[in-house]
Amino acid sequence: MAQSIAVDEIDAVLRDGTVVHIRPMHPTDAGRLVRFHHSLSPASTRLRFFTFHPELSPKELDRFTHVDHREREAVVALDGDDIVGVGRYDRMSGTDTAEVAFVVTDAWQGRGVGRVLFDAVAARACEAGIDQLDAVTLPDNVRMLHVLRATGLPMRSLFEDGTVRASLQLRRSTP
Repeated sequence: MAQSIAVDEIDAVLRDGTVVHIRPMHPTDAGRLVRFHHSLSPASTRLRFFTFHPELSPKELDRFTHVDHREREAVVALDGDDIVGVGRYDRMSGTDTAEVAFVVTDAWQGRGVGRVLFDAVAARACEAGIDQLDAVTLPDNVRMLHVLRATGLPMRSLFEDGTVRASLQLRRSTP
């Protein structure tokens, strides 16, 4: 059996010295996730959902908080009891590729939360046998594009249908 490389919970130090707690999403996070979503500006929700999205539907809330931690993963960055960022992946059926997405509350943007979340999601993806993470983002989401480029992972990107599609290779696939 392969040794686990992902850590279930860690305290991560951001660039400014602030510490956030990183852990997997739990179904009990529903209330925290609603409060987090309400803390996002209209600009941040547009960058994450590609449209203004002021409320999470009950179906979205259930989907976002109930993940199997293998085919679908979500991790949260916490400041005390408050979610300040969420990173997630959804494996594309029958592949070793997953779509990845992140959102960080406005007051915490630019401090390194996105990178910490990416690292946690990437480690959990590798543990699940995922070799590639694909991100679809709007071209003006410069912070997301910066996080992806700053990983140092091999990356291909393509502008298509008004979005940037980026693919990051986590590890070399073996034939």
